[in-house]
Amino acid sequence: MAQQHLEPTDPVSRHVGPVTGDALAGYLRAQATEFLRALRLHRESGGTTAAGAGPGAQDPVDAARALRRSLRRVSASLHTFRPLLDPDWSESLRPELAWLSGTLGMEHAYESRLERLLLALHRLSGAVFPTQHIAGTAADPQRAAPANSGAPTHPAAPDRGNLTVGAAKAGALLDRQLTLARTRAHSTALQALGSSRFHAVADCIAVLASEVPLVQSAPATDLRPLATAAEERLADAVTALPLVTAGHPYNAEALIHGLSPDPAPHPQDTPWHQVRLLLRLHRYAREVLQGTGAPGAPVDVRLLDAGRALDRHRDASEAAAAAAQAARTPRIAPATAYALGVLHADQRHEVEAARFAFQQSWQKHPVST
Repeated sequence: MAQQHLEPTDPVSRHVGPVTGDALAGYLRAQATEFLRALRLHRESGGTTAAGAGPGAQDPVDAARALRRSLRRVSASLHTFRPLLDPDWSESLRPELAWLSGTLGMEHAYESRLERLLLALHRLSGAVFPTQHIAGTAADPQRAAPANSGAPTHPAAPDRGNLTVGAAKAGALLDRQLTLARTRAHSTALQALGSSRFHAVADCIAVLASEVPLVQSAPATDLRPLATAAEERLADAVTALPLVTAGHPYNAEALIHGLSPDPAPHPQDTPWHQVRLLLRLHRYAREVLQGTGAPGAPVDVRLLDAGRALDRHRDASEAAAAAAQAARTPRIAPATAYALGVLHADQRHEVEAARFAFQQSWQKHPVST
């Protein structure tokens, strides 16, 4: 499939003059300031949940999301524009930013994964599960299902009988496993936020808010060639994807691999995860050139839709892996294993749907809003 390039209508190409290292310094200072603001809000929340917080309390989930948002942008800028930054400083900070962002994101990832799998079980079986404890809050999957999701509210049809028998037990098994994982991730995040390692990262970012360690030649260096290189890496990675295969509603080859008993990661998923990371690098490089990046700033609708499709791809892939892992639990009933197998296949179909959505988004012309 022929690859479309962004240059003809890309707003970045409209810059008539060079975008120098001063723009990078301003962007990094802004992201560092956002990190410090989010950290203050996170501390003010006191670690309480949204349900238990008082009327004027901050939501720690939103604060943690803002922390990760600024961390990703700083880390991406250090990667894309590393020739303009002090090499010792940037190479030592980047792994720490990745560690902190990943640690803060695991709790939310397990919470979202459990909710996704329970809603899928409900949709597939039509069963009304008992009240499940999703990420520390009581949630009824029937009530939680979106109004337009098409999830049935009636008892299971006769042809779904075998699935319904094991669906409740499969949901309970997933609830136990993923809630335990989420609890451990929460404890790990709390330990990380109180560690000397975190305080060292926070100190570096606090310094970054006022002083960016650019190399001597950075103020006179144009950032556009480095941003273009990030875009070209993304274009090359997209060109290497099996977009023609993903252009069909069902990718039989992927489903055969996805239903295999091999516990290793799906062989087709890795290139798509890599494209997702490269797309983020490209988006953040555009933000540096355009002087944007704050919440509510203009974004390219095409890149935003493509990124959402790849996020769905990642979520469905990890949910399928969680269902497969649960099915390997020793001494579970055959009906439970069957329900988990159907759930795994359903999530692999969601993976293929996300790939198709990415293809449709990527073929559109760039439009900013």
